[in-house]
Amino acid sequence: MTILFIGDIHQQWDKVTRGLDALPVLPRSAVLLGDIECDKPLDVLAAPLLDRGIAVHWIHGNHDNDGGPEMWANLNDPALNPRTAAGALHGRVLEIDGVRIAGLGGTFRPRVWDPPGAPRLHGRAHLHDDIASLGAEWRDSHRQALMHSLASAAIWPEDYHLLAAQKADVLVTHEAPSSLRRGKGALDELARAMGAGLIVHGHHHVGYRARAEDGLCVMGVGSAWGTMLDGAVLWAGDTERHHAGAPDGWVVE
Repeated sequence: MTILFIGDIHQQWDKVTRGLDALPVLPRSAVLLGDIECDKPLDVLAAPLLDRGIAVHWIHGNHDNDGGPEMWANLNDPALNPRTAAGALHGRVLEIDGVRIAGLGGTFRPRVWDPPGAPRLHGRAHLHDDIASLGAEWRDSHRQALMHSLASAAIWPEDYHLLAAQKADVLVTHEAPSSLRRGKGALDELARAMGAGLIVHGHHHVGYRARAEDGLCVMGVGSAWGTMLDGAVLWAGDTERHHAGAPDGWVVE
């Protein structure tokens, strides 16, 4: 019992608490796979984990700024989260219980990058001018909301390439790789560049394990489900969505 992965919680902390209460042995660390939707600081919401001595690590998802800058700050502001700030995984590689884990939060957004196409924007430094080029029908409030959404929740090439230059054992993403029909092969390529043998993702609310022909493994974790590094499910969360089967080149285990 070492590293626990928890899928998109979407404010369903009751499922996490019930799952933890039923465990005879607790994990040492937990990784939250995004879409937490913090209506309070993460330090407050993650008390069921923190108060049991479980270290909390996390990436963000596409819904973690749905409540605007306040919701985003509740997740990301270190001043609000002295207990969980050091567990931010996005754009970093951390050694967690002897495993090198890399994190890439968010999802691909066409205005920034929609693989397999080339990126429109490579870094956030280009975002202001791009938003300024929108037509006169765009209100300032709408421009600001779009800028905040893209700057925070989009997958940016600058973050992707920063990770690609590092090494990891496991790549944690919110977006899915090509093991799902709606996933993106760019994440497969990132894992391979980093030497990671496993990708763990959320976003699609489906739990499964798949293996590519070259041995790359992927594990999806359902919404608010708790799953260990080896695929053992510790508790069930929200009802899972339909899994459409493995695309070519992948075998579901």
